[in-house]
Amino acid sequence: MREQKVLHRRAFLGLGAVAAAAALVPSKAQAAIAPAAKAPERMLSFFNTHTGERLKTTYCTGGSYVPDSLRDLNFILRDFRVNETKPIDPRVFDLLHELGGTLETDQPFHIISGYRSAQTNALLRERGGAATGVASHSLHMVGQAIDIRVPGVKLDRLRDAAKSLKIGGVGFYPDLNFVHVDVGRVRYW
Repeated sequence: MREQKVLHRRAFLGLGAVAAAAALVPSKAQAAIAPAAKAPERMLSFFNTHTGERLKTTYCTGGSYVPDSLRDLNFILRDFRVNETKPIDPRVFDLLHELGGTLETDQPFHIISGYRSAQTNALLRERGGAATGVASHSLHMVGQAIDIRVPGVKLDRLRDAAKSLKIGGVGFYPDLNFVHVDVGRVRYW
């Protein structure tokens, strides 16, 4: 009889510990462990300022990236100068999706620069150097950065919204009319 009481008490204490731990887990973390089927669809819309191409696509559904959409995104973000594509890190798309939600706009992101080949990166550095913000080891070259603007959104508001996410790097280029965002370490310039 005494054994039964001890087991019951242990079970009760174990449940209490689980309940206490669950109360301490932030709601965002709880959402992250929720079933993937309940994850909302993530959509992006783009306009490539150099090629005139447009794309609106659902790139993630049910918590999984959609391969055909990723292929289309990689294409619109290609280095148009040498017609070369590279897989873009999906975290860039997630960053843009978060940014779009923060801005509360349905306007497409205008692409100034997505993926850049080493050849194009060197060319742009030669043309403008530091004034253009082209780094010799740019995250554009590894598909982890994008330069954007959004119609109807002031550039400083776009910059501030990107900084508020604290996801990666944010560069502000008001003279060139774009904001750089990347999924590298958090930093601002």
